[in-house]
Amino acid sequence: MSPGNARLSILLAALLFSTGGAAIKATTLGPWAVAGLRSGLACLFLLVALPEARRRWSLGTLALGVAYGATMVLFVAGNKFTTAANTIFLQSTAPLYLLLAGPWLLAEPVRRRDLGFMAALAVGMFLFFAGEPPAAASAPNPALGNWIALAAGVTWAATIGGLRWAEKHGARGEAARALAAGNLLAFFACLPAFLPLPPVSGLDWAAVGYLGIVQIGVAYLFFTRGLRRLPALEVSLLVLIEPVLNPIWAWLLQGERPGGWAIAGGATILAATAIRALTNRAPGDRAAA
Repeated sequence: MSPGNARLSILLAALLFSTGGAAIKATTLGPWAVAGLRSGLACLFLLVALPEARRRWSLGTLALGVAYGATMVLFVAGNKFTTAANTIFLQSTAPLYLLLAGPWLLAEPVRRRDLGFMAALAVGMFLFFAGEPPAAASAPNPALGNWIALAAGVTWAATIGGLRWAEKHGARGEAARALAAGNLLAFFACLPAFLPLPPVSGLDWAAVGYLGIVQIGVAYLFFTRGLRRLPALEVSLLVLIEPVLNPIWAWLLQGERPGGWAIAGGATILAATAIRALTNRAPGDRAAA
């Protein structure tokens, strides 16, 4: 695959990932049903499409799956209660928790330049809670949704940290196994809460099918294809279109407008993430691009 096609794959993955908030809000199903059915379909797709996802699952795989599965459920619930912008950007504070836990879990010390990044993420987080949006049809309980989205950031940080630990210990293919396991665990965790299913419209089934198969499954295939050919810096910058586009889709499809505080908080988190990616560039990144 050429570098140009690899970039296109990453952009397509980020584009599909970004549609999650709007698609979740398009369903009339509750958060348990959406999260469970979405994860069940995603698990089936990943097991069929990725041979490495079917290989032996270890206890580490299941532990990673718990963190990832929790992220999947919390992301859906966050979108059901607050705005898409608040959900995606509060989840994007995951690096803050990862940096705080890094010295103990990954033996990765906090550097002086990390302190500014952590402060910027904390400021961005504060802005979301300082300017809580009013309740609306697509965001009926913003306060609850904000806290759920913040919890999704914690579990997403645990997922990233676990994958990094697995990579350091040579566990090849662990990401695919963890994603499949996490989706399977999320499905079974949600199952008792959404059965028996209420009447489900064709639009609801279409939205849930899209979320599981395309927004998670196909997007992951695009992402892994591009990831093999591009340096980490370029990938980390290209995927920033996900949090940018996520609230735009919700605005176009549901008329959901993020408030000024949310825009300021999101811009702070995005800028801090981009600057950190640039300043953390590895020596080989420029040549590899």
